[in-house]
Amino acid sequence: MSNLNELSINALRFLAVDAVQKANSGHPGAPLGDAPIAYLLFHKIMRHNPKNSKWSNRDRFVLSNGHASALLYSVLHLSGYKITIEDLQQFRQWESKTPGHPEYGEADGVECTTGPLGQGLSMAVGMAAAEKHLAAVYNRDEFPIVDHYTFGLLGDGDLMEGVSHEVASLAGTLGLGKLIFFYDDNLISLDGPTELSYTEDVKKRFEAYHWQVIKVADGNDLAALEAAVEEAKKETSKPTLIQVRTVIGYGSPKAGSNKVHGEPLGVEGVKETKKNLGWPEDKTFYVPEEAAKNWHEAIGKGEKSEAEWNELFAKYKKAYPAEGAEFERVFAGKLKEGWEKSLPSFPVDGKPVATRTAGNTVMNAIAKEVPELFGGAADLTASTKTIFKDSANFHVDPAGRNVFFGVREFGMCAMVNGMAVHGGLIPYGSTFFVFSDYCKPAIRIAALMRSHSIFVFTHDSIAVGEDGPTHEPIEHLMALRAVPDLTDFRPADANETAACWRLAIERSHHPTFFALSRQDLPLLDPSKLDIYEGVKHGAYVIEKGGDSPDLIIVGTGAEVWVAVKGAAELAKEGITARVVSMPSWELFDEQDDAYKASIFPAEIPKLAVEAGAPLGWWKYVGSTGDVIGLDRFGASAPGATVLDKLGFNPGNVAKRGKAIVEKARKSEAALAGK
Repeated sequence: MSNLNELSINALRFLAVDAVQKANSGHPGAPLGDAPIAYLLFHKIMRHNPKNSKWSNRDRFVLSNGHASALLYSVLHLSGYKITIEDLQQFRQWESKTPGHPEYGEADGVECTTGPLGQGLSMAVGMAAAEKHLAAVYNRDEFPIVDHYTFGLLGDGDLMEGVSHEVASLAGTLGLGKLIFFYDDNLISLDGPTELSYTEDVKKRFEAYHWQVIKVADGNDLAALEAAVEEAKKETSKPTLIQVRTVIGYGSPKAGSNKVHGEPLGVEGVKETKKNLGWPEDKTFYVPEEAAKNWHEAIGKGEKSEAEWNELFAKYKKAYPAEGAEFERVFAGKLKEGWEKSLPSFPVDGKPVATRTAGNTVMNAIAKEVPELFGGAADLTASTKTIFKDSANFHVDPAGRNVFFGVREFGMCAMVNGMAVHGGLIPYGSTFFVFSDYCKPAIRIAALMRSHSIFVFTHDSIAVGEDGPTHEPIEHLMALRAVPDLTDFRPADANETAACWRLAIERSHHPTFFALSRQDLPLLDPSKLDIYEGVKHGAYVIEKGGDSPDLIIVGTGAEVWVAVKGAAELAKEGITARVVSMPSWELFDEQDDAYKASIFPAEIPKLAVEAGAPLGWWKYVGSTGDVIGLDRFGASAPGATVLDKLGFNPGNVAKRGKAIVEKARKSEAALAGK
């Protein structure tokens, strides 16, 4: 290793060490051991422009072992991204650009939010899939406008997580040859030597997944690391794992032990480490001029690479103006003008239709107008109805828009997130709603990143029926509604489904989930209701129940129709009920107080009906209201029977509604008597 290389690598090491020490919190071990890998990638291998971190054809880098964030922030600073020394000095502090784990949108150059182990690898697989698809769609002979690699770094913990098995298997099946990951094989985890819990042959495992695996014996050997990358690039039909033997905490007194994994080195430990590596012991956040100059070569290289690409793209756009304009549009995150006109409308005289089936009709109706919509299901395409009928299978033809994820719910949703932040696509993944449990960590990351990820869940309630309690979601709506910045959609019919899809496409800075019915549902009348505007506001009145109704009944999804029939039963007893459809809590909560009061006037008692946990409904129905929900699991029987036996029928709605009204009248009478 030349002196300049060593100087530059140590500058990286000690920016990270000093950041951790100043914060008195963090992980110095991985930055000390992995700095040569980061240096090689950002200084020499990767095609990236620090002055434009959103250049569409940049190589991506994902730090899957996100606890090594001090390494990432330091390498971004040294390379010339918009991260200052002051930002490094504020590592892990309030409102800093350098939080404890990488957060998408916080620091310039961070490609995705990582930290929960395994998800960085999963999102990188999604990015590589996006690159492969977009290359097939837009590239032409002599015009490879989509041509980049996805690089990453992961550790033992990433590979212990189950999701790594899901996505590594699929990445091999899909032949993602432009995916190259470095594996920090340092033999240490937080609890101690990896042999305590992790003894498999990683090389054989990944080779079985159809990956190329290359071993590097010394993580400080730049020549060997570079040769491994060059070898990886030659293999175009397989992803590559470069297994690198490193020393955690390299150069420190605790090198090679778990004691250096997750805590600062301490003042004396920092001094000793600097002494061991020939670094000034009395200087913090120090970058020698020669090292800074060497690192900043990345700026000139990056600007040249992007300029060359811009020249190529200008020629491409001249030769293929329609494709060029579309490429610019999708990467700008803009929708085709007038695309919403392709959305179908379902006449009220039509047959009842399940909202999962309506969703398929919508997807195929808008397919040509929203070519960036891309995704598939976790081996449930026939059940969730999430397939483009006129498009190929991505595995067979990379230009195809249908991705067969296999039974890999968590991996699927994490890959969707990677596709979303890659740019150029609006990705979706689909499975049964009950299996959103398997997806939850990825859904949470989508919300943290505010990525344009769409999760289509079907078989949304106990109406699933015969499959029984294991397949009948109960608490799932409430659990996902509790996630900040996640938009929920549970439409009552096909027309609401179309409106929900429109909003899911339009809300580009919000992830979305659908909860769609298995069973057929009647249709709302689009000639009498402005359904899109109603859904856009989250809740709206579908039956007025007179000027001064005695009761408001609110439902979501299939239970809206139980509410409508329950209101009709109450009318026979002289009780007027207004019926509200509430397809989205998130959208309703975004409305102003005046609109909220117009839907739920404080003086009118309220009854909520939803085939799920009732927990959150009380903020809408108040202390005088009631909720018909489920505080138990479902049962195995025909869906209509399960619904009826558990109280989701018009008679029970009328009974509970009448009790609320009578209680309110007694209270009013008592107050009048006083």
